[in-house]
Amino acid sequence: MSEKIGVLFLQAQQGFGADSAVHADIIANLDREKFNVHIACTGGDGDGVPPSLAILRKLPNVSLRVTRFAPSLGKRDGAALWHAARAGLALSADFVALSRYIARERIRIVHSTERPRDAVYNVTLAKLTRARSVVHVHVKWSPEYSKPAKWGVQHADAVFSISRYVTQSLLAMGKPSARVHTVLNGIETAKWDPNLDGGQVRRELGIASDALVLASVSRLFSWKGQRELLRAFALLRAELPNVRLLIVGADAEEVQAGSFTEELKALARELGVVEHVLFTGPRSDVPRIMAAIDVFTMPSFEEPFGLVFLEAMAMKKPVVAIDNGGTPEVVEHGRSGLLSPPWDVPQLAANILTLLKDRDLRATMGAYGRAQVLERFSARRMAQDAEAAYARILHSPHSPH
Repeated sequence: MSEKIGVLFLQAQQGFGADSAVHADIIANLDREKFNVHIACTGGDGDGVPPSLAILRKLPNVSLRVTRFAPSLGKRDGAALWHAARAGLALSADFVALSRYIARERIRIVHSTERPRDAVYNVTLAKLTRARSVVHVHVKWSPEYSKPAKWGVQHADAVFSISRYVTQSLLAMGKPSARVHTVLNGIETAKWDPNLDGGQVRRELGIASDALVLASVSRLFSWKGQRELLRAFALLRAELPNVRLLIVGADAEEVQAGSFTEELKALARELGVVEHVLFTGPRSDVPRIMAAIDVFTMPSFEEPFGLVFLEAMAMKKPVVAIDNGGTPEVVEHGRSGLLSPPWDVPQLAANILTLLKDRDLRATMGAYGRAQVLERFSARRMAQDAEAAYARILHSPHSPH
């Protein structure tokens, strides 16, 4: 048997967001007959264990190294990143130790997100150790992103993209197509049981068992479409008074001033629907929320993929969303849900109304969506795509190995 391939995942962030969850699912599902899997994870910069470390250290068959990373690069100028990396990062004992760890463990691939610090660490470590750098891009790529992040993506040996939509944005920014690998997101389907009883959530939230329930689960900020959803909800309530809307989530980091949640509540009062909208805040029991609803919607603009769509589909819930970004790669219009043009509030309301009024159509679309997740969007399929991409990367003509 050939020698196993060593792969090191970098987790410099203390939080555990959607990108970290995707990487954790890849880590958990990589074939251990072919790969030795390592993680360098931050130990945090204060008291207590950071969420990322608490979750990642539970993954089986992984060599985890707690690492002190340099402060976040944020929006800093990246003109002299390579020199800064050599002069600054190389002075860190942890950085030196990590580079030695890569050499000692014969790690051939370093894998990180596109976040500025992660990407710069990744490329710098790979250059110093002759490993291959893979930067995993989870967002539409554009000139607006920070110079450190762009430097990392531009200098990475290869880039993983979560959707064909994101892939096209990378190609438009000049990344050679041979170095971009589309690895569609997936989820652990076993965590999403469509037979779960949602009655307890309805009772907790004071929702009648015979009420129709619409829900949106996401971070709260303008591009996720919660304003448009509230306006659509006000339109459809005139025809379906026995419907409730759950808005699940907290203000996103992108919210620079004030509270977007409070802005949405004010809009709900203005539209006269505040008594029929429940702002639950963040919830750790999203499968139970999904079990309690009839239709899921997130009318986000240019969504790069939409993991939450897969979660709803896995729970046999039809999806109402927007026909742009990576969403059409996940939600098939007329089969697993209904898509409307961006900013078209009347059509968004009409699509939601169509599903709320037709129980059989909801069941048909829900069953199709669940089948698609099982067949095309499992975490194991995602890991297999990553494995195939790793093989292509290591055997490319410019590989240092």
